[in-house]
Amino acid sequence: MANIIEMPKLSDTMTVGTLAKWLKKEGDVVKAGDMLAEVETDKATMELECFFDGTILKIYAPGGSQVALGAPLCAIGKPGEAAPAPAPKAPAATAAASPAPAPAPAPAAVAASAPAAVAAPAPTPAPAPTAAGRIKATPLARKVAAAKGIDLARVQGSGPGGRIRRADVLAAAAAPAPAAARAAASVLAKGPIQEERAVAVSNMRGAIARRLLESKTQLPHFYVEIEIDAAPLTTLREQLNAALEAEGVKLSVNDFILKASAEALRRVPQVNASWEGNQIRYFAAAHVSFAVAIEDGLITPVVRDAHLKSLFAISTEAKALGKRAKEKKLAPAEFTGGTFCVSNLGMMGIPRFSAIINPPNAAILAVGTVVRKPVVRGERIEIGQTLTVTLSCDHRVVDGAVGAQYLNALKTLLESPALLLL
Repeated sequence: MANIIEMPKLSDTMTVGTLAKWLKKEGDVVKAGDMLAEVETDKATMELECFFDGTILKIYAPGGSQVALGAPLCAIGKPGEAAPAPAPKAPAATAAASPAPAPAPAPAAVAASAPAAVAAPAPTPAPAPTAAGRIKATPLARKVAAAKGIDLARVQGSGPGGRIRRADVLAAAAAPAPAAARAAASVLAKGPIQEERAVAVSNMRGAIARRLLESKTQLPHFYVEIEIDAAPLTTLREQLNAALEAEGVKLSVNDFILKASAEALRRVPQVNASWEGNQIRYFAAAHVSFAVAIEDGLITPVVRDAHLKSLFAISTEAKALGKRAKEKKLAPAEFTGGTFCVSNLGMMGIPRFSAIINPPNAAILAVGTVVRKPVVRGERIEIGQTLTVTLSCDHRVVDGAVGAQYLNALKTLLESPALLLL
């Protein structure tokens, strides 16, 4: 009898999964442990594992579709065996009703919304095939396209199934613009800033919306802010990076922040807590998460037991987690279970901001950029480097005095950063 592979629960908040793409096709022989497909949840993109030996008899959910938990994805059995019909209680995809992918929009639909001056240029390359509106491109191709301002919808993919690769983006960037497009540049500059469109809410964006609305409306936020002398931190970081360059070590300001946050939680453990309705849970370990911006949202990978790890160990782990986060390859255990969160917009030049608490944490630290400005030292005014951090607290768990104690502990550590090397 054939076995059914169903949509598994791949994260704690997952209710549906998007079947990003199939790695196998009907008729393929598979073994237990093979990867069948890539599934996008509200947190990450993960590979779907096969648990049976046999042949893929039937694929019930097409690539690009949203599938409810427990709904059938495919049937695996003996060659020639009849595939069972899907159970009524577990309908297949919500985004598509048949295995045939939705046709790509006709080029004329795009041209119709453009000014008359650009309605008749030479034909552009056909866009990469899509699944339910998703352009098929490698993560590296997307990164290069974003950096160079290339619209992936107008890049011809040369990979399997028309998938856009890095080389395709570079070729599109190097190609001269059509004469008609160059002539219309001044007209375009005065036209709409973008084509008006409505985009379906992804699993991740929907989860972010629900959780942040819950946090902001149900958690009584209050904010405390402190300014830190960043000169000692900047100096030590530069010295360590120069001394350890041959070892491939490159510490970031965020590495120091993560380490100092964990050590400050050791000194003021009341912040390392969570509201549980009829009780407050105080955690014995500092599992420090940090926000990583990814396509269509953000995710918070967790450095576990950060209070026990060296600055260099945290730096190495955070970089590896950040890389996997941007590739949507984090395992559920790598982005759940954090007890405190850090959100850093300093690398984007933001001097200060306030973050929304990430439940079930009781606090989140917002980190701005290092700013050069006049500071008073004794009786003199000098050019200094300052860093502003803001702690958002759940007032049900953390009172103002406790929040202030935490920020003062953090300030002490970052203004004497050699303490973080002990």
